[in-house]
Amino acid sequence: MTGFFPRGYETVQRAFLAVVYLFSFAGMLCAQSTNASLAGRVTDPSKARIAGAKAIAINAGTNISNEATTNAAGEYYLRSLVPGTYRIEVEKTGFRKLIKPDVILHVQDALNLDFELPAGTASESVTVEGGAPLLNTESASVSTLVDNQFVENMPLNGRSFSALINLTPGVVLVPTNFFEEGQFSVNGQRPDANYFMVDGVSANLAHRFPVLARAGLASFQPPTPYGGFSNLASLDALQEFRIQTSTFAPEFGRTPGAQISVVTKSGTSGRCCNRRRGWCYRCLVVEG
Repeated sequence: MTGFFPRGYETVQRAFLAVVYLFSFAGMLCAQSTNASLAGRVTDPSKARIAGAKAIAINAGTNISNEATTNAAGEYYLRSLVPGTYRIEVEKTGFRKLIKPDVILHVQDALNLDFELPAGTASESVTVEGGAPLLNTESASVSTLVDNQFVENMPLNGRSFSALINLTPGVVLVPTNFFEEGQFSVNGQRPDANYFMVDGVSANLAHRFPVLARAGLASFQPPTPYGGFSNLASLDALQEFRIQTSTFAPEFGRTPGAQISVVTKSGTSGRCCNRRRGWCYRCLVVEG
């Protein structure tokens, strides 16, 4: 059989397959997450940095806490925080405990929050209300966040959040054809170059061309027969989603198009929002 091909063909073929598998494994190593992170600096009233201070983030809905300790530079890092409302507590021997409630973290937020501990005993505490808006200092991506309150107040045709994706800057609707099965293009990228995640898990399907699919170079998310994405998450179960359109971090480099991260609602440890006994289909909890 080798006589039918030019000399060196098999070498070129092996090299091509090696490149394909390299891209394939590189795509699988991407660590994508829908969780948020919080970082900052802890100082005393003289602006000196405090090492060894304890920073605790407590989820207001589940009471699950994440803890970190400041390093020699007085900096703390709280990672893998599930989107939601948190109460932040900072304490250190010789200083009064500082409490900041109602810190809202959205999907893939990377916010900065500094604290200044007042001198006093650890049994005393100070609650911080208000303050400057939290800034995202970790990511330079261009993204749009749509939370559940916005979704609930919008009349969406077909009960799908796809209409909200279409309103994002840089998104253009395109017709579907045999080679491109995507539904929208972002900043001129191919319609099948968009990547969907639901609660940190890939929701894309393989492309009709196996070589491109194995290389992680093309994939798509088919809509419902009505053209929406309610097959990913219904509006009642949707908490929020973020769509990144450009300059996103390297871990989102599997496809060059939009990176859509969807977060669904989870249970809480308290009473449900409508104060009814039994099943609460909005908060997805069971009350006794």
